Amino acid sequence: MKIDPPLFPATLIKRYKRFLADVRLDDGTELTVHTPNTGSMLGCAEPGMRILLRDTQNPKRKYLYSWEMSETADGTKIGVNTGLSNQLVSEAIENGAIDTLRGYDSIQTEVKYGQENSRIDLLLSGKQGKCYIEIKNVTAADKNGLAIFPDAVTQRGTKHLRELRAMVEQGHRAVIFFSIQRQDITGFRPAWEIDPLYAKTLKEVLCQGVEVMAWQARVEPSEVVLVKSVPIYQGVPTHGA
Repeated sequence: MKIDPPLFPATLIKRYKRFLADVRLDDGTELTVHTPNTGSMLGCAEPGMRILLRDTQNPKRKYLYSWEMSETADGTKIGVNTGLSNQLVSEAIENGAIDTLRGYDSIQTEVKYGQENSRIDLLLSGKQGKCYIEIKNVTAADKNGLAIFPDAVTQRGTKHLRELRAMVEQGHRAVIFFSIQRQDITGFRPAWEIDPLYAKTLKEVLCQGVEVMAWQARVEPSEVVLVKSVPIYQGVPTHGA
């Protein structure tokens, strides 16, 4: 996914009210920007951290600039815009980059499904049937270099796992897809220490036929693209790459 115009740097002063952050540009200008991430942004929102902004070029917006990436002390870029992950995965599928998701004729987004008032991120359809894909943007990492999810307790995320299991029970294919927008990790694991119920439910539904995929993105100011699958740890079985 190309980013045009390319992102530009700033320094984070503070994040607040979930959707807002005060930042300082390199010329000393201070302004408030939109934060397209409702999560805790664990390890990605420390005051003084270098971040990257996007000029939305939309004068009708109250906040013209959007916080798109954070940067670690060693220069690793982390894509914090949760809205990009669906596009990244859809683009990878359309380009045939994910072998086990090839061969479907159509891709639909935000389709209502299940019994708990849910919407599936991507619904693939073809002669082989339907494939329901729930996508999670992953930004947090542990001290061992593994990407982790979730970064906060997520009842909604656990609900999605139940919905995917129900689709498998109905004879469909179902996938939980972890889109990891950082390049400094070597694998993925569920964050048992943050949300044990989510991690437990994830392990259960995978044993019941839901597939898990974890892919790492190359994150640059001018482009973000999924490039490879990564190992999944903590006793969670993996289905394909």
